[in-house]
Amino acid sequence: MHSTIEERACDLAAYIIETRSTVRAAAARFGISKSTVHKDLTERLRRVNPGLYAQVRKLLDLNKAERHIRGGLATRRKYKGE
Repeated sequence: MHSTIEERACDLAAYIIETRSTVRAAAARFGISKSTVHKDLTERLRRVNPGLYAQVRKLLDLNKAERHIRGGLATRRKYKGE
């Protein structure tokens, strides 16, 4: 368990940067909600570590730009039975 919320935010950021994962995947990995991950990365991390926040923000923006593609692929797999 993390000793502080700020430490958790930094750990989440490091995990997302290393694995290039989504908020949903990070939430599952750390056992917390997507809302908590998002709040940690967008609000708390900005105050604690602005440099790390800038790196994570780029990945979050990229994931947001690509999410319609991932959603379409998931729907395709669902209906093709893959």
